[in-house]
Amino acid sequence: MNEPDLTHDAKYRLLIAAEEVFAEKGFAAATIREMTERANVNLASINYYFGDKERLYIETVKFAHECSVRDVSFPQIPETASPTERLQFFIHELAQRMTKPTRPSSLRLMMREMSHPTAAAKEIVREFIQPMAFGLRAILRDLFPDANETKILMMGFSIIGQVLFYRQNRLIAELIFGKEHLDLIGTEEIAQHVTKFSLTALGLDEPIRGERP
Repeated sequence: MNEPDLTHDAKYRLLIAAEEVFAEKGFAAATIREMTERANVNLASINYYFGDKERLYIETVKFAHECSVRDVSFPQIPETASPTERLQFFIHELAQRMTKPTRPSSLRLMMREMSHPTAAAKEIVREFIQPMAFGLRAILRDLFPDANETKILMMGFSIIGQVLFYRQNRLIAELIFGKEHLDLIGTEEIAQHVTKFSLTALGLDEPIRGERP
């Protein structure tokens, strides 16, 4: 993971330490003292950089999310692209985000926050997730102008859920099938499979058939 060399930056060290402690213990059990000791800064640094523990938590969750998508290069969708092509671009972008290597503490904190949303989740949703979700909804509306809102949302959830599986359930899948098999499934394979699976399910592509020997 390409991160800036900020090891001498007190605020950066605080965010890294806070991410680890919040991921391990959650908001209530995490202590300011433990975070400052890990970051090798004084207690006053929390107030100086963040104001209080709650704001520190919010900024730490945002930091974890931003680190998980940093350096991901997304293709620009041509203005002339059809709705089907836009959907393909969207799935590819989502697959890049969901398969980008990240710190275990970043992933654990994000999963904790998504399962028990706080004020931090509201900011993440508003700033990052909602625009992406609305973009997918717009694509699906263009593809199916006669579909009602419920159908559109369920289509979108099905598409996102396929890709999200590879981030949320990677370790469990490794336990079931072995890490060596999961390592063969890269970002491009995920993007191509989810695209084909989704387009077929939506009636926009030929049925998937098993490969012949």
